[in-house]
Amino acid sequence: MKTLKTTLKLSLIMLITAFTFTSCVVDNNPIFFEDDAISLNQLLQAKDLWYIDYNATQGSGDTRFLSLAFTLSFNNGNVFANNNLVDIGLIGNGLGDQIGYYNTNGNIVEIEHDLDGFIDLEVIQVSDNRIKLRDHFENVTYTLIGYNTNAFDYDQVFYDNIEYFLQEFVTWKKVDVIGGVENEFDNENFLAFIPEDRNSFQSSQDNLGTTIAELLWDFTGEYEVFDVQGQDDIKVLTLDYDLYGNEEFELSVSGNDRIVSLYHYNSDTEYVFNGREQLIFKNNGNKIGRKRFKVNRKVKTKRQHVTQVSNRK
Repeated sequence: MKTLKTTLKLSLIMLITAFTFTSCVVDNNPIFFEDDAISLNQLLQAKDLWYIDYNATQGSGDTRFLSLAFTLSFNNGNVFANNNLVDIGLIGNGLGDQIGYYNTNGNIVEIEHDLDGFIDLEVIQVSDNRIKLRDHFENVTYTLIGYNTNAFDYDQVFYDNIEYFLQEFVTWKKVDVIGGVENEFDNENFLAFIPEDRNSFQSSQDNLGTTIAELLWDFTGEYEVFDVQGQDDIKVLTLDYDLYGNEEFELSVSGNDRIVSLYHYNSDTEYVFNGREQLIFKNNGNKIGRKRFKVNRKVKTKRQHVTQVSNRK
């Protein structure tokens, strides 16, 4: 009888242990805080900002304010985000604009977004500087990497996401042409990169004195950005002019993020464009449909001409 009781007791212990271990794991991602004494609020504030590694996003859904942001920060109940690449690192002491408020409840961070309202996100700690935010309602999970501002490479974020930088002005106006031989692109005076469609651009041959409201777009096509082998701050931009083929440029940025230089390989011409009417993606208020997408950018080998100095700031 004693042996039977002992056997039943051991079986019950094994069953409870197995259930407890299983309940601590969700989708093979352990939920834990490294130090039992640390609260979720302390974890979120342990880093100045959290970079959203969008390429690691899982799930079919979309949490609007997270797919718009490059970084998030949690500071004494306030939520900040860098939604724009123009002047990133300079706004809000590097944290960006305030977009709402937050509260913590167990392993849930409750966000009160300025426009999107209340959003509950489950927080999963992966390591001391990596967390996941899971939106069960939208069926999507975002991976965030924590940094302090003095160790965060804002330039790297800028150039890694430069497609979105091109979208942050209503239009780019040609302000200078340097060298080169005459070619068809000489006639293009305005460019626009469409936030609602990540691969679309427009070009206009209207006179340089034309106001933005009066511009007539002569052509709409697709564009693509390539990395350059061995150059972090130089990119290659191709504009697909359909039947006329691709125009290919070396792209560099200067002038406090408001000037881009497009070196045209085929004609040895440098075109300088100035961004006009910046779009501020603080939240959904401007009704611009931009969101981030997973990017697997192709690489071009370095051409003979490479801009010697890229001076963003």
